Amino acid sequence: MASVPQSWLRWVVVFAAVSALPACGGHPKDVLIPVANTSPQSPKVDMLIATTRTRSTVPGEMFNGERALAPAFADMTISIPPSRVRKEGQVAWPKRLPSNPATDFATIKADDLNVDEAKKWLSAGVRKTPDGSVLVFIHGFNNRFEDAVYRFAQIVHDSGVHSAPVLVTWPSRGSLLAYGYDRESTNYTRNALETLFQYLAKDPQVKEVSILAHSMGNWLALESLRQMAIRNGRLPEKFKNVMLAAPDVDVDVFSQQIVDMGNQHPQFTLFVSRDDKALAFSRRVWGDVARLGAIDPEQAPYKKELEDNKIMVIDLTKIKSGDSMNHGKFAESPQIVQLIGRRISEGQTLTDSRVGLGDQILVATTGAAAAAGNVAGLVLAAPVAVVDQDTRDNYASHVGSLSGSGVTPATAFANCDETRPERNCKR
Repeated sequence: MASVPQSWLRWVVVFAAVSALPACGGHPKDVLIPVANTSPQSPKVDMLIATTRTRSTVPGEMFNGERALAPAFADMTISIPPSRVRKEGQVAWPKRLPSNPATDFATIKADDLNVDEAKKWLSAGVRKTPDGSVLVFIHGFNNRFEDAVYRFAQIVHDSGVHSAPVLVTWPSRGSLLAYGYDRESTNYTRNALETLFQYLAKDPQVKEVSILAHSMGNWLALESLRQMAIRNGRLPEKFKNVMLAAPDVDVDVFSQQIVDMGNQHPQFTLFVSRDDKALAFSRRVWGDVARLGAIDPEQAPYKKELEDNKIMVIDLTKIKSGDSMNHGKFAESPQIVQLIGRRISEGQTLTDSRVGLGDQILVATTGAAAAAGNVAGLVLAAPVAVVDQDTRDNYASHVGSLSGSGVTPATAFANCDETRPERNCKR
């Protein structure tokens, strides 16, 4: 690789400096410290967490983006503020900590569970449903643990879904430059997710399973289903619906995955958008092969393949969105989560990945080199970090490793903002 010009390295040093600035704008991180239920009228969402993330030592973070040696489980209750202070489809992030249940999403309970306790939670949760159903949500690339938790709580509440909610969250470092790490983390999680699927298949109390996956989470969902089908000879009939939202999956690989699942597979619903900038970036990274979530379903060979496999397609290309990346166009609505596809409306993105202006510049101007961690891509985003909090958060941990200066993430932060404490700040 060509040597990095000194002028570029100077930008990296500048970026390291501005990354140490106190947070301004945005919303607090590490929001999962339980608070008192001071707003009894606020609806509550109970969910089971299954994760391959590592337990965090940072208060309020709960799980970080690193890989654990074994899956962990948690029982969480999230309070949703009343409809008069929040629009449907939105996550009302707290502006300051502690969260206020009357106006914010707030964590009421966050208890660790062992495997046996997780099974008991699932059994009790399924018994509360009218149809013995479970909804499994698998988030996408560039998500912190709290992003996935609060977004899933919002989906469950706004949908009015009565299924037992299970969040599967895999180790994502929450940064565009960690694309490769995140992708390998989905592979790392395949066995754990298949184990969950196998348990749901064998549990006689579970009558129906629906799966909602977004972005890179679709790769994890499809690979685990494929693995299960090969092991068992087929997929269980109770796996009814699989919703593929903006799937970051190679179209050729998807065709093979469907074949490997056999004739008995769930009803797939595919959400596509041809102006998805995140998937355009991914396409460059993966050798210019079309990504499933950005195909034109009316063009050959896709149209026939989709028809042959009875895959329902919802094309969102012409749908307006507040999502600048066009990667999560559909808002969370009751119809989407229930199949879930009856109504598509404008709103917030499916996940809260905190894409900064620097990320958008990087995606628009760089290719695979940036995704692989090239200094050039980081430098393009560096000036924006002066004014954009999300860019500072997303790139701070990469400064030392990319510059080769010996600066480690631990030395990139001289001070800690108590409302947005960084994992590597000095205490």
